[in-house]
Amino acid sequence: MVVKIKPKKIKVHDLMQDDYSYYLTEPEGKNFHPEFKPQLTPKQMLKMGVFGGKYMTDCKDEFPADWFAEAKLCHEKHDPKLNFFGINASKSLSYWIKKGWIYPEDPRGWFQWYCRYYMGRRCGDDERQIKRWKAMKRHIAQIRRNCMPGHLECRKRQRQALLHWAYDSRLLMGE
Repeated sequence: MVVKIKPKKIKVHDLMQDDYSYYLTEPEGKNFHPEFKPQLTPKQMLKMGVFGGKYMTDCKDEFPADWFAEAKLCHEKHDPKLNFFGINASKSLSYWIKKGWIYPEDPRGWFQWYCRYYMGRRCGDDERQIKRWKAMKRHIAQIRRNCMPGHLECRKRQRQALLHWAYDSRLLMGE
């Protein structure tokens, strides 16, 4: 059953976007594209540790406060020790911009898109972002092929990268 909500306007004022707004047209965490099945919510990802804790430290007004209650964040710098696997698995924002992977409405990239999508925003970039999310599955195959079940130290960089894309590599092969 598809549930609809009355559109709600969200106004954004943070370090990367000033006077930007969008509408939530779907209920939080519901009515996702049928091919988009993330294993983790943004709240779970922030609690586990992603993007060296630097991501979204100035976005707390845009998203639910409980997302940040146990989030591993560091406003001052990117700190890989805050990542779940304790390793850097990120490229710089300038790299993503150079590659043309940044949608102007989501200047922080995929995770910002995902947070807004999760909250109920739908936009013209959804199809591209879901396609990019699906492409990350290639890393799952490599972990399955090269790691023993339960050995979370194996391919930590790939596991952290998967975590950045809402995949939980701990669920692979009984892990």
